[in-house]
Amino acid sequence: MRSDPDFTAQLKGARLTTAEILYHMPDYPGLLQSFVWQTQDIAPDFPRLHRFLDHWRREIEAVIHSVRVAHAGLVKPAEWRGAQLYSLN
Repeated sequence: MRSDPDFTAQLKGARLTTAEILYHMPDYPGLLQSFVWQTQDIAPDFPRLHRFLDHWRREIEAVIHSVRVAHAGLVKPAEWRGAQLYSLN
């Protein structure tokens, strides 16, 4: 039986990490654009994110303005909340 690689990574400390990268193209420095990227990574060093950003700096012409990072702290079951429905009658 094969294990799920994402679950195995979580057991080793990786958590879902989301990075929002604000960047601009060299021809339009006044126009910021947004790119959102998700992966399993290990806080606080975020080695996969750093490899991705290094790749971006080497291979992509877009200039990074800023990066915001969010990650889930613990392995836990998904949360579900129902919405309250209103009757129009």
